[in-house]
Amino acid sequence: MKTHFILLATLLALAPQARSQEDAKPSKNGLAQTPKQTPSQEELEATFKSTLNRATMKGRWCMIKDGELGTDRDEKYSITSVSKLGDDTWLVHARIQYGKKDITAPIPVQVKWAGDTPVIIVDKVEVPGGGTYSARVLIYEKTYAGTWSGGDHGGLLHGTITNEKE
Repeated sequence: MKTHFILLATLLALAPQARSQEDAKPSKNGLAQTPKQTPSQEELEATFKSTLNRATMKGRWCMIKDGELGTDRDEKYSITSVSKLGDDTWLVHARIQYGKKDITAPIPVQVKWAGDTPVIIVDKVEVPGGGTYSARVLIYEKTYAGTWSGGDHGGLLHGTITNEKE
């Protein structure tokens, strides 16, 4: 009986240590990782703003025609500022360059959240001199990827985000 009590006491004493070792899982380099804290909505929005304020989104886009991907082409969006208007409505002040077009305009967008990841939604927004477009663009860390459509055509886009130095 005494042996069972000592064994039980030892197991109970080691249980918190085992739990803390489970919580701190080893990473690829063998170092312990602490569990990731979930940021607040205010923190998520602040990160979104700092990612896109004074930023350049540079990458590639391609058309989709008859279910086939077309040739990749360069694209560049220079964003001067991003501001929240209310709820999920934001205003993106952007210079959009693609093909032979070079347009600067405030673009109203919605931002929805997939967990901690913002998804920019453009729904039938008329771009001066550029037509009417819809898009869904995911922002993750310093990258973007998405899909777009403009009337009878559409495609995919992806690239990296860099910020101007202060």
